[in-house]
Amino acid sequence: MIIAAVNLFGQEKAGITGSVEWDSMRVNTRLSLDLASAGLRLPAGRTQAEALLASGFFDLIMPYLLSLQVDSSSTVADLIERGELNYYDIEDFALTAGSVAPSLSPDMRSITSSHSLRLDSFSSSLLRHYRASPVTRSLSSVTSAQYTGIIIIAAENLPVHGMRSTALPVPCMFPKIWDSEMNLIYDRSMFDYRSIPYFAPMVHYSSLPNIFQSNPSGLSDELKAIVGERPLRIFARGVFGIVPTDLIIDRSDALLIISSEENRRLLSQGKVVFILDESVLYSYF
Repeated sequence: MIIAAVNLFGQEKAGITGSVEWDSMRVNTRLSLDLASAGLRLPAGRTQAEALLASGFFDLIMPYLLSLQVDSSSTVADLIERGELNYYDIEDFALTAGSVAPSLSPDMRSITSSHSLRLDSFSSSLLRHYRASPVTRSLSSVTSAQYTGIIIIAAENLPVHGMRSTALPVPCMFPKIWDSEMNLIYDRSMFDYRSIPYFAPMVHYSSLPNIFQSNPSGLSDELKAIVGERPLRIFARGVFGIVPTDLIIDRSDALLIISSEENRRLLSQGKVVFILDESVLYSYF
């Protein structure tokens, strides 16, 4: 049904371009309709053209929403196929798109509309646990400073666990953190999203320039709002997963986090930033 709708709309020379922006957690789109091929003339046909754009948005955006990476092994489409998510949940998400009023091209031959969807609100809707699982604790005592957040730097190709290859880490909605002994340090079940008064992802994404700013902390204002002035900075040692979304950190770095109740709380409160290569933070369609 989706494919048929897309093809029908495509016959009217309508198309969609857009981007998934993981640093801002948004999906931005731009729809365009060729007026002549749709048999429309201005000014009378403008209202119908705007209606066609509005009705076609869902069918055109759906393939890209279904392909969003949820975790290292699943896309949104996989969740629907396994019955973990309802197709109509994706419809409801698409309907939350903010939009800009359609506008005519300078040559008056086409009309376009822009839409923006918040991935952070969608990822929050996929969290179903009522109470967060406790973050892993260390059995041994390790002296650790109290940090205001956690930054894991993974902006280059890293060894893939269990394989003789490297890969550039990529973003998803629910990445995991493992230590070098493959103990699970952080996953979505440990994220206490109910304690956060606004939609927020369990992990934020950013790029290298934002941790090399000309100020005492070296952080951009956006990152300081997430991880504070004194974050723990860690270099990832590897990646894990069918899709390389999960980061592996050294056991000694993991102990700095899990040996302190205050530092464990940084995980449960989602005060975590992954620094990835800028090329993977944006995907275009």
